[in-house]
Amino acid sequence: MDDVIQAYLNGNIEDSGEGCHHTHNHANCNSEVISTPIHLDKTSFLSKVFNYELNTENWIYEGDKPAIVDFYATWCGPCKSVSPILEELAKEYAGQLYIYKIDIDKEQELAAVFGIQSVPTFLFIPLKGTPKLASGALPKENFKKIIKDLI
Repeated sequence: MDDVIQAYLNGNIEDSGEGCHHTHNHANCNSEVISTPIHLDKTSFLSKVFNYELNTENWIYEGDKPAIVDFYATWCGPCKSVSPILEELAKEYAGQLYIYKIDIDKEQELAAVFGIQSVPTFLFIPLKGTPKLASGALPKENFKKIIKDLI
């Protein structure tokens, strides 16, 4: 399972250097306009984003809109500084993309599956194609450029 994810994500990791280092059955909302970040646990991640337990060979995105997944920690200063930016972006791009949040301390398996070593780390998921990872606190302008490419 880790090999599949790494095969799709290898070489797509950027690091701004501004992050905290870390070493260690939903209702179908696709027709709703979501204007706030959505907190995910493993179960909701598997159904809304990527079921790596069933799809061990290929990345198959489960969503109907592009997405940003924010891997964060409550103790992380840069994560706290990015959180209001994600709130603003969720409102600005409501109905065009999903913004998901995963607390790496509560969802250690998801953090391990994606090899999260520092937070914040963002997984940018286009509707079709290969997702990309970026680590570190990004300014709003950078998010907007990436979102433009996603949607």
